[in-house]
Amino acid sequence: MSSLSPAVAAAVDDLELAARVVVEGLRAGGHRSPFHGYSAEFQQHRPYRAGDDLKYLDWKLLARTDRLYSRQFRETTSMSAMIVLDASASMAFPDEGLSKFRYASIIAASLAYLISAQGDAVGLMTMSNGGFSYVPARAGRPHLRSLIARIDRLVPGGRWEPDRVIARGAELLKRRGVMMVISDFYDAEDATRREMRRVARRGHDVAMLQVISPEETTFPYSGGLELEDLESGERRLVDAGTLQQNYRVAVAEFLERCRTLAHRDGIDYSLMSIGSPPERVLRDYLIRRGARHQTGHAALRELR
Repeated sequence: MSSLSPAVAAAVDDLELAARVVVEGLRAGGHRSPFHGYSAEFQQHRPYRAGDDLKYLDWKLLARTDRLYSRQFRETTSMSAMIVLDASASMAFPDEGLSKFRYASIIAASLAYLISAQGDAVGLMTMSNGGFSYVPARAGRPHLRSLIARIDRLVPGGRWEPDRVIARGAELLKRRGVMMVISDFYDAEDATRREMRRVARRGHDVAMLQVISPEETTFPYSGGLELEDLESGERRLVDAGTLQQNYRVAVAEFLERCRTLAHRDGIDYSLMSIGSPPERVLRDYLIRRGARHQTGHAALRELR
């Protein structure tokens, strides 16, 4: 198996196998991973020398000793990543074939596999049954298998509070790291955006991976239609032909707003349609991410 089409993804029950197929496809294509260690840890002080960057001057030590010292840092090669996965009821759409949640789970497991293969730490944060569901960021194959198994046990349902989940996930990253939020982003749009912006300002590298089904963008329905809100259970009868044009415009504006404001806030953004093979959308995301980070961070680390 060299690629994973949406139809095959819907039929494969083994999430670890699905993730492995996606990652092996990326490797076979010679793709390089843009995930890299970039954090710095304090190592020692040394006397200030003319020409040293003043931002590394230790002002507190100056106040105590009346002497100028610069702080030296050691670059670390390890990275911690937190995957925030939306398991709310809206992610269960469509109810036949490949759902957004299953697709998002494959993307999450593939990213975890990719990061773990580099020897870096990866964790999971979501909300299940009204409470946080958390796997701490660790490295190693046994941990990866445990994390993927946790994703596989999740059943989408109810509501979630994305801003709370994102905030808690950021708190549990022990140092500056990467946070990837995978969702349709229908819930609490403004609060979610504020929290992702706050996390980015704290120094974390934030990505917004928006998972959408083709039906949600094209609305390929006609005649009388009964719509049900998957989270509230509310039902409404509508005429699809009357609703179609306004619906398409509203969804297009929503997606463009998500993209534009994410870029404004310095957040990676990727729109992922479940009608496309996971390997393709993940490759496109990683290529864009690599291009964005190429000038600002360390050299890209090749997939092992």
